[in-house]
Amino acid sequence: MSEIKPIALVIDDEAQMQRLLRISLEEEGYRVFAAETGEQGLLEAVSRKPDIVVLDLGLPDLDGLQVLKRLREWSAVPVIILSVRDNEAEKVAALDAGADDYVTKPFHTEELLARLRVAQRHAHRTEAPTIFEQEGLCVNLPERLVTVNGKIVDLTPTEYAVLRLLVTNAGKVLTQAHILRSIWGPKSAEQSQYLRVYVSHLRSKLTTLGVRPDLIKTETGIGYRLTSR
Repeated sequence: MSEIKPIALVIDDEAQMQRLLRISLEEEGYRVFAAETGEQGLLEAVSRKPDIVVLDLGLPDLDGLQVLKRLREWSAVPVIILSVRDNEAEKVAALDAGADDYVTKPFHTEELLARLRVAQRHAHRTEAPTIFEQEGLCVNLPERLVTVNGKIVDLTPTEYAVLRLLVTNAGKVLTQAHILRSIWGPKSAEQSQYLRVYVSHLRSKLTTLGVRPDLIKTETGIGYRLTSR
């Protein structure tokens, strides 16, 4: 029986860099797939389900940080940032957005491969399901598409962010502070009135299309939970 090789996805628009990474990663035992744009990279991530992603920040369509944030909405795959940007703020932003490591160009191939191995060893996080379905509600996380009984739900970006967080933690109680920090950032943890308004709007849109009212349950004095049955 042939050995199943791990899959590496390279998202970089520079042809020479793609070739270098392909040669290096294939010698390391990976099957390599490549994408030249952020959108193409996200599609490849959905279809290939890679074991590791090497992501450049300077892409022609989306900034690499946007690609990383969208990827982290539904996947915990280890991501190594590979970029010419060498300032501390860029590195901190990438790590805060969910990158596992940050390597600046030019780089030593052996160092990059070592960092890939470390990232994979530390990758014990559970993958979120790419599509959540329950009682007529369907949330397609990679496509950011929400439907109820086949009808598209028109959500604002913030309403969708709240729903996505609840869906990817279905059955778990999320505190108000956790939701606020996750969506609005660390300085908004005390502004729970924002959250109540968005949850109310979200509930209204879902129940209008037939979702039971208690699907998003309020845990009094604590937060919210998406109930699972």
